[in-house]
Amino acid sequence: MKSLRTYLSVAAMAAAIGLAGCSVTGTAPTGVTGTSSTGSSSSVSSGSASSGSAGTTTAVSLDTLAQDTHFDGDDLTWDTASEVAVTLADGASSVASGSSSGVSVDGDTVTISAAGTYRLSGSLTDGKIVVAAGEEDTVRVILDGATLANSTGSSFVVESADEAIVYLADGTNNSISDSATYADQGTDAPNAALYSKADLTIAGPGTLAVDGNYNDGISSKDGLVLAGGTVTVDAADDGIVGKDYAVLLDGAYQVTAADDGFKSDNEEDEGRGWVLVNGGTLAVTAGDDGVKAFNTLTIAAGDTTVKESEEGLEAQHIVVSGGTANITSNDDGVNASGGSSTASSGAGAGGSMGGGSMEVGDYTVDISGGLLTINAQGDGLDSNGNATISGGTVVVNGPTNDGNGALDVNGELAVTGGTVAAAGSAGMAVTPGASSTQSGVQVTLGSSVPAGTVIQIADPSGTVVAAFVTTKAAASLVFSSAAITAGTEYIVYTGGTATVSAGLGEGSLDGATQVDTVTAGEYTAEQGPGSGGGGFRR
Repeated sequence: MKSLRTYLSVAAMAAAIGLAGCSVTGTAPTGVTGTSSTGSSSSVSSGSASSGSAGTTTAVSLDTLAQDTHFDGDDLTWDTASEVAVTLADGASSVASGSSSGVSVDGDTVTISAAGTYRLSGSLTDGKIVVAAGEEDTVRVILDGATLANSTGSSFVVESADEAIVYLADGTNNSISDSATYADQGTDAPNAALYSKADLTIAGPGTLAVDGNYNDGISSKDGLVLAGGTVTVDAADDGIVGKDYAVLLDGAYQVTAADDGFKSDNEEDEGRGWVLVNGGTLAVTAGDDGVKAFNTLTIAAGDTTVKESEEGLEAQHIVVSGGTANITSNDDGVNASGGSSTASSGAGAGGSMGGGSMEVGDYTVDISGGLLTINAQGDGLDSNGNATISGGTVVVNGPTNDGNGALDVNGELAVTGGTVAAAGSAGMAVTPGASSTQSGVQVTLGSSVPAGTVIQIADPSGTVVAAFVTTKAAASLVFSSAAITAGTEYIVYTGGTATVSAGLGEGSLDGATQVDTVTAGEYTAEQGPGSGGGGFRR
């Protein structure tokens, strides 16, 4: 059974997405086609691998996902002749004559009790769909212009099945909403507009609007895979939750949540509680964390935007190997914290610090590809353990106050590739550590420069090697790329012109003013959290 498959462990996840800079050699499929006997089809993709300006980009193959989640391509393949048509209507819901006995209607409750494919159309203004099938049953529910609402609880509940698939029919608009108060508020009672106790997949080319007026919008107490659809979720608490794992493969998901946006929250079972964005688009506006995992959070492909949050990305281990992620936060932008345990206290070389050490825990940030941009009021990229950047592009517009830093690493920040531009306040300036094999420069400006300022770095011949445009006021810039040569003196300018994308691009020194000279690999002592002082590094 799918429910007995081995779940993706932290180690397996690391191997699959290229932890610490290794790439996946397998080809990420561009689409898996689900077909019916009438020739209709839908496309489910693992996401085309996209990148920033540098670094390896990878997407986890569907073969790997089929082994490590409940999802595989044949979930979206069925014979339309076997479909059971269900017409929803207040007080008059009906099942097509001659259809399977796997559906029963009791008032405005429609119960599906057997494996099969069920096509639902019509509306219930105060009813619900209940899936109560066998533990080995796969139940596919096609929403074909269906509107579901309930005045006392959830309007779509999967009580039992091996896997439930909610498929959004092509060209249709569908909606699921619940009540602001539930009659049953017991510990194990449903608490989401779309609620499942079994593995849940959402797919198809249609649209779905989910209003979680009571608590969560979409919640699975097992695994969750989003494989298609244009879906909007508005939730009074969490937006979209998968307990064991939450995976986005394809589709466009827009989430507005009073608490967390998209997350996996299994804290009890080893190797569970992970999130993977492997394609599609995800846009989150959250009152607390934007995208959150208890264990490992991976962005391997697709486009992720956290428009508003307290902390943008949060997990014990955070991996970016491809795709694009644009993060805005009131506190930390990327935060490796929480999880299981702390380790030895901090002799990390990852920052230039004056005073005190910080504990270095079992937390990591690993960036090997893609484009990551951060706009944070708190720390920009924060790891309570170590951090590695080996590829891709990382742009941080960090805090304006000296109590936080654009980069904040308790252990060591190892930069071995890619492009890093981290601007922010000068009081907590963390720089690449001793094990870095790619050099960089640290620019400390005499005073804060306003948003929109062009900061340019030129080599001794006057060639601009970096042009950065600030998103907000900044007093320092840490920059590292393959264009920087250790030991070389570079000239820093403000002003001039630049053509940029995500803040980085090509510049011209016409009209620029020289403000400083810096030597690559020489980092001055400020107040970063690691215990490595300033000095010469690569």
